[in-house]
Amino acid sequence: MANFAKSTVPRFSVEVFQNEHLPEEGREVNAIVTVTSTGGGTTGGMPIPAIPAPAPAPDQDGGPSPGAAVVIMVDCSGSMDYPPTKMRNARDATAAAIDTVRDGVAFAVVAGTHKAEEVFPGEGRLAIADPATRARAKDALRRLRADGGTAIGTWLRLADRLLASADVPIRHGILLTDGRNEHEKPEELRAALDACAGRFTCDARGVGTDWEIKEVTGVASALLGSADIVADPSDLAALTADFTRMMENAMGKEVADVSLRVWTPLGAEVAFVKQVAPTVEDLTDRRAEAGARAGDYPTGSWGDESRDYHLCVRVPAADVGQEMLAARVSLVLPQPDGGLPAPLAQGLVRAVWTDDMVASTAMNPQVAHYTGQAELAQAIQQGLDARKAGDMDGATAKLGRAVQLASASGNEDTAKLLAKVVDVVDAATGTVRLKAKVAEADEMTLETRSTKTVRVKK
Repeated sequence: MANFAKSTVPRFSVEVFQNEHLPEEGREVNAIVTVTSTGGGTTGGMPIPAIPAPAPAPDQDGGPSPGAAVVIMVDCSGSMDYPPTKMRNARDATAAAIDTVRDGVAFAVVAGTHKAEEVFPGEGRLAIADPATRARAKDALRRLRADGGTAIGTWLRLADRLLASADVPIRHGILLTDGRNEHEKPEELRAALDACAGRFTCDARGVGTDWEIKEVTGVASALLGSADIVADPSDLAALTADFTRMMENAMGKEVADVSLRVWTPLGAEVAFVKQVAPTVEDLTDRRAEAGARAGDYPTGSWGDESRDYHLCVRVPAADVGQEMLAARVSLVLPQPDGGLPAPLAQGLVRAVWTDDMVASTAMNPQVAHYTGQAELAQAIQQGLDARKAGDMDGATAKLGRAVQLASASGNEDTAKLLAKVVDVVDAATGTVRLKAKVAEADEMTLETRSTKTVRVKK
């Protein structure tokens, strides 16, 4: 992506939480890596090298706006007309999101059916946000009509072409759909996601209950965005609030393409890297080699925020009394000239072998918590899959375990969603009964939000 000015780079910090003690011959080291970014132009006391960039346009508050481009993709397939309020509310929610686009930000609106059409500004380009262009964009929205099929891959490819025309660091998409991707093959959507990955981030939303969860969450996962459901398409307030929140979040991003770089010494290897807060996302297979014994894992765009990552490293077995650096975790930022990435922050993961059983068997609270949160997400998915397959005993066992984990970790939002699918007899033991009747919207909401986690209680 494009250059950015020094003033757009926040400060990054890295904290490592782990039990560094291993039993004799122990080989697996687990750590939670907390990455936090706050606004500023230096990191770790070291200035980020200034990189020439066009002067940013002023935002609506008169201050500089970080270079950003946003494309909103609105499902305009025929199903959006059932009921008619669905299309109308989608237009109104998109208009509210456009009102949130800051002056100087490049943006466009795409109508998605079995093809993709740029409805504003047109001619394969982006508009620069100001009062006049926002008004014209909202006028274009009023002309949107529901007709045609659904081919999400074509929407994403058009968004990619539009975003690629902008010389900005932050490129983001927002995608709204109400139906299944019936007018292209699964492999075509997969190819589109592979082509767009790393080029822009994207939030995806499903409206109503006729869309495919794995398609919407798959878009968000591949493009490092968020996925959620607006179950009631007639609830304009909920849809508008969600669209506005997504756009405000996009406007808050300050730096793109930050990677989590993990270096391991000779004989050690990364078992997995997972984002575990605010959502669970396995990054292991997205590793890009970064020199001898180092690999980069994409984290997307950052504003003022904090995220947690679970790193598991396998080290060579060693004798009691020995210690080693198991991994060095860094945040790095690529340079537009192809030079060495700029380091933003760093943390160390250690291994110390001991014959003290108390020390070696104690689990770090952060590691224990997020191991449970990852299991919670998996238990929900497995429980719902078993329920759909008619395996009621399996569904009861898995969803009961999910209730137990949600209760123990204080994940109240997930606990409330589970209570709409099962009758909780005893949360502490995970004793539940499957509800005889479950609203489809409740089941879809639970599945869509199953990967959302809570942080360790202080």
